[in-house]
Amino acid sequence: MAKRRGQPLDGVLLLDKPVGLSSNHALQRAKRTLDAAKAGHTGTLDPFATGLLLCCMGRATKISGAMLDADKTYRATIRFGEETDSGDLTGNIVAQAPADFAGVQEAALRDALSQFMGSIEQIPPMYSALKRDGKPLYEYARAGIELERPPRQVTIHRLELLSWDSGQAEIEVACSKGTYIRTLAQDIGRVLGCYGHLSALRRTEVGPFSLDRAVTLDALQAMPDPKTALLALHELPAGLLPATLNQKDLL
Repeated sequence: MAKRRGQPLDGVLLLDKPVGLSSNHALQRAKRTLDAAKAGHTGTLDPFATGLLLCCMGRATKISGAMLDADKTYRATIRFGEETDSGDLTGNIVAQAPADFAGVQEAALRDALSQFMGSIEQIPPMYSALKRDGKPLYEYARAGIELERPPRQVTIHRLELLSWDSGQAEIEVACSKGTYIRTLAQDIGRVLGCYGHLSALRRTEVGPFSLDRAVTLDALQAMPDPKTALLALHELPAGLLPATLNQKDLL
């Protein structure tokens, strides 16, 4: 039986990924709903994370490289008192605050956050897709193997405290490509001396795109014509598409 290929659609879907789905699973559901022949996403979100996932259809996949390199913005919740092997709520607890830990004080938290502004170095987590000898690091981690990882330089453009209580904090982070928010949460907990891990994550911006025009999978599937949710090529911000796509190609 011939494989069904779908329609030759061109455009970008700003998808608000739900919790519990991998980025690829969310992409494939959107692709089937649109009946698109070709689709790809630009930058993975962990299954527990939500928010902006750029799904590029057809010729719009040509912006994928630029979007992988783009700055991103997140809202993240850090739970204090415990560190996990994955850096987030899905991992196993590997370190805990002392028994007399009474919570984090706001002044200490703000001071800790200030230490992560600008250009910083991060050690990538073992639970990541970075590869060593052709295998992603998470495969080694699942086998109980920890490898030495060289630090990488990233940039935190903005780090704002949105809300706080003694046990957790919500922050907004605008950062360069390659920044691990799980590692940031872990490092903040270590500076505070009480440990910490990421308990929630929501991506709100990727380059020039934001959640403002994003659509959920449920809303997309309920549309009479889901294709109307696509941003056409001529609607994309200037400079994203390669010059080989001229103006008549965009119409």
